[in-house]
Amino acid sequence: MSVEPQSNPLSRRQFVARAAAAGVAVSVAGSVEALYTAQPALGTSGPKIGYGPLIEDPRGMLDLPRGFKYNVLSREGTVRPDGLQTPSRFDGMGTFPDSHGGNRLVRNHECSPTATIKVVAPPERTYDPAGAGGTSTLVVDKHNHPTSEHVSLGGSAINCSGGITPWRTWLTCEETELKAGQSGYTKDHGFIFEVDPYDDRRNNNPFPLKEMGRFQHEAVAIDPATGIVYETEDAFVAPLGGFYRFLPNRPRGGWGSLRAGGELQAMSIAGTPDLSVFQEAGTVLRNVEWVKVPDPLATSESVRAQDYAKPITGGYKLEGCWWGTSDRCVYFVSSFARTELGPQQNHDGQVWRYDPRERTLRLEVIFTRPTPGSDNPEFDAPDNITMSPYGGLMMCEDGLGDQHILGTTEDGEVFKFARNRVNNGTPEAPEYGELAGAGFSADGRTMFFNVYTPGITYAITGPWRRRR
Repeated sequence: MSVEPQSNPLSRRQFVARAAAAGVAVSVAGSVEALYTAQPALGTSGPKIGYGPLIEDPRGMLDLPRGFKYNVLSREGTVRPDGLQTPSRFDGMGTFPDSHGGNRLVRNHECSPTATIKVVAPPERTYDPAGAGGTSTLVVDKHNHPTSEHVSLGGSAINCSGGITPWRTWLTCEETELKAGQSGYTKDHGFIFEVDPYDDRRNNNPFPLKEMGRFQHEAVAIDPATGIVYETEDAFVAPLGGFYRFLPNRPRGGWGSLRAGGELQAMSIAGTPDLSVFQEAGTVLRNVEWVKVPDPLATSESVRAQDYAKPITGGYKLEGCWWGTSDRCVYFVSSFARTELGPQQNHDGQVWRYDPRERTLRLEVIFTRPTPGSDNPEFDAPDNITMSPYGGLMMCEDGLGDQHILGTTEDGEVFKFARNRVNNGTPEAPEYGELAGAGFSADGRTMFFNVYTPGITYAITGPWRRRR
């Protein structure tokens, strides 16, 4: 292993000071610039300033800066025209342009058998009749008015996040390892499924992409040049979740191409079993290797616990994953980056960048919370992250207390963009207020995101500010 702590490449003031000035209890350190420039179409940095203080919503749902407004597109429990209720537990989501100027949203439902409202799909779009999870497709017009909503996949389990393919489909990921006979399931779970947002005939006879692995999937990102699929695993107890790549037999892509199979490999960095030990932004880990997963189906033991040719490298709760179109690198989030706090406590987060050509892994950003017991425990580390068309990051909070969407300015300030008022997100409360699934419309005018429970899908419009 070669580890090189590097100096912060930013010439601006330290993010720590900026975050403190903004009154937000989180420090952001590292090469956030790299995240911006990885997506040149999205701008080179965040807005010059945030969007101002949050205005209390008289409806008690969502606080936003002045000038912004929200539309509620969908709610858990709403009775649809087909007579069925909209399922519970809104999580990851993909946004796709519609031919009439609107958008199509494919939304995950992270439902287990204990969900309040389980996913019910037509038999032809049901994988396992005992599975309670799946996806729903929501169509909105150019004015952000919902025009239709239906279940596009059923019979899956714990559909957490996923990723958009270069050919405009949604890969929905099961975050579970339960097998047939457990929890009443009739089939094994822990797979990835491909969902077409435009043609539901393709969603009939759901096909688990078994060679992509059976484990606690979180998110995926695809290199459009090679077709390689990168996958994160959301696990936070030993053995830690791995970072994987899938080498498809049909790398040119297209609907159904992943069904042709391929080889699943796990990341291995000599002497580095746990990524959370690195706390200095700019740290570079060299000589990244990939080792073949012996048993992608995890028939006898989990993928991350198998006997590899070399020890694999893991992390605590590997979450969001996206491809950098400019630098041709893949980025992923580790939501836990302080092992001493444990999974039930407030936690730090990391953003890592893997460069396939240099075979290096670099810690680009680290979000650090105050010492436990601080008087200002406002912000828990990010979960879902998306890039804004106007530059900067927009981050969904998943933790304790008030739940926010936060952004970063061109000077690295962390600002609050939205606050969930429906509930306060404490695990002890009956309703968990995690925010998830953030993404922008193709024209950049609307940001969509979900409240986990009670499930709500929002469309946000307003005076988005460009850098200049």
